[in-house]
Amino acid sequence: MIQSLTGMQDIVGDEAKKYNYVVNSAKEVLENYDFDFLKMPMLEKTELFIRSVGGSSDIVNKEMYRFIDKGENDVCLRPEGTAGVARYFVQNKLDRQPQKFKFYYHGSMFRYERPQKGRYREFNQFGCESFGEESVYEDYAIIEMASAILDKLDISYKLELNSLGCKECRPKYIESLKEFLRDKKDKLCEDCNRRLEQNPLRVLDCKVQSCQAEYEDAPKITDNLCESCDTDFRKLKELLDNNSINYEVNKKLVRGLDYYNKTIFEFISDKIGAQGTVIGGGRYDGLISYLDGKETPAVGFGMGVERAMLLTSLPSTQNCGYHLGAMDEEALSSIISLTKSVRVSHKATLEYKPKKLKALLKGADKANAKYCVVIGENELKEGKVWLKDLVTKDESTPTIDEFLNSIK
Repeated sequence: MIQSLTGMQDIVGDEAKKYNYVVNSAKEVLENYDFDFLKMPMLEKTELFIRSVGGSSDIVNKEMYRFIDKGENDVCLRPEGTAGVARYFVQNKLDRQPQKFKFYYHGSMFRYERPQKGRYREFNQFGCESFGEESVYEDYAIIEMASAILDKLDISYKLELNSLGCKECRPKYIESLKEFLRDKKDKLCEDCNRRLEQNPLRVLDCKVQSCQAEYEDAPKITDNLCESCDTDFRKLKELLDNNSINYEVNKKLVRGLDYYNKTIFEFISDKIGAQGTVIGGGRYDGLISYLDGKETPAVGFGMGVERAMLLTSLPSTQNCGYHLGAMDEEALSSIISLTKSVRVSHKATLEYKPKKLKALLKGADKANAKYCVVIGENELKEGKVWLKDLVTKDESTPTIDEFLNSIK
């Protein structure tokens, strides 16, 4: 028997309903903020992620589904969404246009890592990216949107916030961090020693407890921001305070991707174990220029759909739609034709075999229908249907034309 690969999953039934509920709820919020949907390919050139996500990241070093295709191209299944949106932005020369662009996306991402609760090798991400607005007010709007999605899904969270500084203040901070860690190399893990040379900020993201103990007294980036970054960070906190969005400043928060600068944030739940980040994001003003585009301010976030599903309950469903059936063979063709007309504007389920009324009503209950529509011998002769409202229990026998007119 062939089984699915480790870390891959089938989503069906109530889980599929929950998946659609999470994605559609997020779409509603994003479209209220004037974001447009962008569907991207799942297969991209590997170079895209090396140049954007960064060669020091675990994604590039350990986790990509990477291979050489039949055209001798070095390609990989996308491990995250932002780089693909940025590639589309540069490829279509949107960086040369003066207006702002806002996109949202959702779909499968792939990372070869150890599967655990809320984390799969094929996982689904919902994300958004805003290009062309450098104001910290846009940082706030992105966080506000993420908060609105989680509120809509009734997911409780803790918001953690930090600033990574800009190209003016960040290099000075990195030098002070490297100086602090210079005598600690033999106490750090192999990954941290590699990151210390490639991207020193990433050492703060290490999950090894012995490393974290060494970083306890490390200099903090928020204590070393330039005037502009410090002003923006203060303004962001003020906006969150004024709009009752609670947060904590986490001075060790760096996120796992190399392209971030200035504002970064994570919405975290304590109900799904160690992998508690449900939404994470921030600003990445340099990413477009990394991909040979014109430097463009940008900010966005990504949400793990499976993690949101673990924290979401489907709203209680009400009876809806129509369940149709025939009581004898002669009426079957009529009920099939009628079902086609009903499905133009309503959900409808159909019994393919003639059944007694009691069985048809039982089928309607099973389908969670609001109405049961039946054609039997008498109804067929008179051109009518037997109609029952399964909520109010009202019954009637309208003509077929009266019935169809009533549901338009």
